[in-house]
Amino acid sequence: MKVLVIGGGGREHALCWKLKRSPSVTEVICAPGNPGIAQEARCIPISAEDIEPLMKLARFEQPDLVVVGPEVPLVKGLADQLRAENFAVFGPDQAAAELEGSKSFSKTLMDEAGVPTAKFETHTDPDQAEALIRKWGAPIVVKASGLAAGKGVIVATSEDEAIAAARDMLSGNSFGDAGSQVVIEEFLVGEEASCLFIVSGDTILPLASSQDHKALLDGDKGPNTGGMGAYSPAPCVTADVEQEVLETIAKPTISALKARGINFIGTLYAGVMLTASGIKTLEFNVRFGDPECQPLMSRLKSDLGVVLLAAAQSKLEGTVLEWDERKALCVVVVSGGYPNDFEKDQPIRGLDAVEAAGTYVFHAGTAEKEGEIVNVGGRVLGVTTLADSVQEAQEKVYKALENMDWPGGFYRKDIGYRAVARELGKV
Repeated sequence: MKVLVIGGGGREHALCWKLKRSPSVTEVICAPGNPGIAQEARCIPISAEDIEPLMKLARFEQPDLVVVGPEVPLVKGLADQLRAENFAVFGPDQAAAELEGSKSFSKTLMDEAGVPTAKFETHTDPDQAEALIRKWGAPIVVKASGLAAGKGVIVATSEDEAIAAARDMLSGNSFGDAGSQVVIEEFLVGEEASCLFIVSGDTILPLASSQDHKALLDGDKGPNTGGMGAYSPAPCVTADVEQEVLETIAKPTISALKARGINFIGTLYAGVMLTASGIKTLEFNVRFGDPECQPLMSRLKSDLGVVLLAAAQSKLEGTVLEWDERKALCVVVVSGGYPNDFEKDQPIRGLDAVEAAGTYVFHAGTAEKEGEIVNVGGRVLGVTTLADSVQEAQEKVYKALENMDWPGGFYRKDIGYRAVARELGKV
């Protein structure tokens, strides 16, 4: 089959890489793609956010399956328009995408469905937000309700920091329209994990567990980012935890959407916190995580094309996924200065040597200029490998990264540290 993938980041590179290696897939097209994806797919330079040109592309190419990678086109209703023209689409409709597009909607739905989550209130008035923060005290979490590329979450250690964050968001300074409404949540203590499901109607198929590292700096310090690295499986997600997330979070959420007349087809991503008082939902995404997708696709042995087409056609029931028993780890290399301002168009050299050292380099914020790979985004590369232990995978990636020649690049040096501590018996 011919598959059209929408998007141009590390997640889409991982999806194209896996689809190209799927026996059911004869051709992969990607819009807009990137220089790394161009090694796996035919790239068409149309932005993932330009809905009408994407529709024209689909009409021209007539793909057997369209996979929508990022959240923005889903929230804009690309999947709805494609389905209206009888394309098989993996990705939720606009109404279901509100789970990610509006944290206010998401939290309200969780409340209705009895899904365990942090105590919260939604505010549009800065003075009322400040009053709540003073009432609850710090640490406290302030979130922009709308889409903010994974960065619209402030974990404030003081009331003043939280108030400043809320006022900044509500003024439109921080995240534009995404911050016109803020969700203020109690701070949860525990270990975070990513639990992803492929959903098609009433069928909910769990993917392997993974763990993301959101903070910029080692030891989970510094500002929140879109993700500095991930690994799979996550040892904290035991079989019991996986079952509990399925029963108490995924199933009630999909049922609550169904009760509103919304049929979910796509990836449901539940970011969860394992707390002393039980598992709590931090957030929902409606697509594969980035960078979780990179280690997950590295471990998946099943034919991805068959699985996603079955979901798109409501034929997912009975599907069983096969996974590589080895551990996968991905280290994200970012532009120095990210998540704030950074210099673009810096040459990145030595990537062939990085891959020759036993890794695969997934491209995210890259472009090709004058024959060289350069950085054009904040999160730029996802260097990924498989090994028998997380410690071995960690050592392999960091050793390989020594071959990279990009003085302006930055990456955490401790991705997977919790799992390594477990492997060494230190937890």
